[in-house]
Amino acid sequence: MTATFGQLQGRTLELQEGLNILQSPNESGKSTWCAFLASMLYGINSRERDRAGFIADKNRYAPWSGAAMSGRLDCGTDLGELTLTRTTRRQTSPMGEFSAVYAGTGDAVPDLTGRTCGETLLGVSREVFERSAFIRQSGLAVTQDAGLERRIAALISAGEEDTSYTEAADALKKQLNRRRHNKTGLLPALEAELAETERQLSEIGELEGQLSQARAQAEELAAREASLIEELAAHDRWEAAQKRQALSGAEAAARETAERASALRRRAEEERLPENDTIARLRGAIVNLQTVRRSVEKARAERDEAMKALLKAEANLGESPFAGQTPDSARKEAQQAAPSDKVPGAVAVRELAIFFLFLAAAGGVFALLYARTSTLDLPLMRMVPWLLPGAAAAVVAGAGTYISRLYRTHTLEAMRHTALTKRFGTADPDAIAGMADTYCKLYEAREAAQEAVNAKTAAADTLYSSLSSNEQGILLEVRRFAPAAFDIPTADSLLRQCAVRRRELAEAETAARDARLRWEVQSQQLPQAEEAELPAPPVRNREAVTAELEGTREALAAAKSAADRLTGRLHAVGDPAVLASVREEQLAQKEQLEGEYAALQLALEALDTANTTLQNRFSPELGRRAAEIFSGLTGGRYGGVVLDRSFRLSAEPAGEGVYREAELLSAGALDQLYLAVRLAICDLVLPPEKTVPIVLDDALANFDDSRCAAALRYLKEAARGRQILLFTCHSREADFFTGDDEVSVQRLTAGADRV
Repeated sequence: MTATFGQLQGRTLELQEGLNILQSPNESGKSTWCAFLASMLYGINSRERDRAGFIADKNRYAPWSGAAMSGRLDCGTDLGELTLTRTTRRQTSPMGEFSAVYAGTGDAVPDLTGRTCGETLLGVSREVFERSAFIRQSGLAVTQDAGLERRIAALISAGEEDTSYTEAADALKKQLNRRRHNKTGLLPALEAELAETERQLSEIGELEGQLSQARAQAEELAAREASLIEELAAHDRWEAAQKRQALSGAEAAARETAERASALRRRAEEERLPENDTIARLRGAIVNLQTVRRSVEKARAERDEAMKALLKAEANLGESPFAGQTPDSARKEAQQAAPSDKVPGAVAVRELAIFFLFLAAAGGVFALLYARTSTLDLPLMRMVPWLLPGAAAAVVAGAGTYISRLYRTHTLEAMRHTALTKRFGTADPDAIAGMADTYCKLYEAREAAQEAVNAKTAAADTLYSSLSSNEQGILLEVRRFAPAAFDIPTADSLLRQCAVRRRELAEAETAARDARLRWEVQSQQLPQAEEAELPAPPVRNREAVTAELEGTREALAAAKSAADRLTGRLHAVGDPAVLASVREEQLAQKEQLEGEYAALQLALEALDTANTTLQNRFSPELGRRAAEIFSGLTGGRYGGVVLDRSFRLSAEPAGEGVYREAELLSAGALDQLYLAVRLAICDLVLPPEKTVPIVLDDALANFDDSRCAAALRYLKEAARGRQILLFTCHSREADFFTGDDEVSVQRLTAGADRV
């Protein structure tokens, strides 16, 4: 075998006839080689998909290198030496291209395809091969399969391999379930349809009864409606007679109101009564006069207030020391007031004191000079005694003149100071200037008050002139139709009287128009022909009859609507005759299906009986063969093996006579039991002419050394009639056959090493 498959990248494995021990550590490709062999024989299912806990082979064994999956198998068969190849052309169909040729010639093997290769060469289907000769450690247990059942049935019956109890039972169960499964199937559906048909027939009977009742009620209500309509017609005749009686009164009222309106109109024309718009305009003008009069009164009041303000301003101005002056003269007079803070008497004494001090000083100087010059005999010195008195007299005369002038000046200043104090109450020029400024402001306030008085007076005069003019205009216009109107109150009173008379005329005309309109309407509403006599009055009033008629019509409409709905529902439900025919057909179909269901149940029971018979014929033989192998593997520890219909196993310990369920055995014993059953199935099921090889993938991993040796001895013996491949991760199998030329031992690493 040469494989590009999973981790096998162009690896080659050559096998021998008989027993082949293939030792390799874990994760070195043992299981991959097993899967590759099965794939070369039976191909890869490209439709298989990954699911939870499971990876499809096309994904699990995709080459790790990314190359296309491919392989080659050289084998000897009953057809001869063949070379099988599988390659991948499309990624969606791994190893989908198959080729089978005769070795050495290259001629294609006829009728051998990729689909039929495994079953043609081995004589069994893939399912039988995987449940018999393809033994994995994780798949030692025997499971039920339709292919295995067909193979067993062929062995223990007529040899036909196209019959499977499971498939036949499943087909019968499908037919049973198709007819009835709990609440689903043809029978429940037909029963539901039959129930619906019967319900529809029952509903039709109920609807027909309700329709008859609704139609009877509608006829009764229609008769009552006609009676009430006739009663309302009697009301109409009675009211028409009453209206004819009222028509004559309406005609008289129309004539009376028309005559009164005509009289009022003639009187208004004779008295030249103004129109309503004229009256309204003049009365509006009078109302406006009141507004103007209030404006005049307000303007006069404002004028009086302005006069009071003017008088107050003039009084304030008259209290000023500058009263009667202009602001400019007042400011000029305030500026001419000379500043002075001296008292005349005090000034003279001080000046005299200064003069006498000066005179004394001059005398002292002269005396000193005289004393110094008296000793000198100079002409000038002799004149000194005469000069001193003269100088003194001159000084005294000058000082007296100066003092006199100064005293006069001080006297005038004192008089001026007294005059200012008398007029202004103070001689302080700053105070006098402040008085002048105050006077100027008061003067300006008086002028502003005067201007305000003039303006208010002019406004009051203008408003009064307008008031007088409007009053005269109104009076002149009123006197055209009311000569007695000489003042506004009289004019207003006369206008009110005119408005009342105009309103009386309008009301009279409106009443006349309304009365005539009522008469015309009543005359139009009355019938043309008059009855000879007054009909009898109605027993009930119109409102009661009308209310009853409305209720009757609503009930009649509801009854008709109910009848229509019932008719529609009857049409919707269907024709009773058709439904009855459908019911008969459904009853017949139900009877037929119930017969088929009973027949299928009987067939399934017969099939169970036949399968039990076949199992009873096959199971003892399989149990005996498995017991022989199991006893050899366990060194005689167990003597019997039994299988039930579902391939559940039980083992009998030697000498105990009691069978134990397989699940009660140890893991190693359980694997040995499964292996014994698998080998027994191979002996009984696989066609002997095909010498189908047996593949074991770590099937002895849980065996102890002694039982492993027993298994190896059995496998060596069995390999005399067929090829057996034992893949193992242990070295004990290879060591066991060391030196045995009948057994091929290889240790698989990067390449196969033959021992």
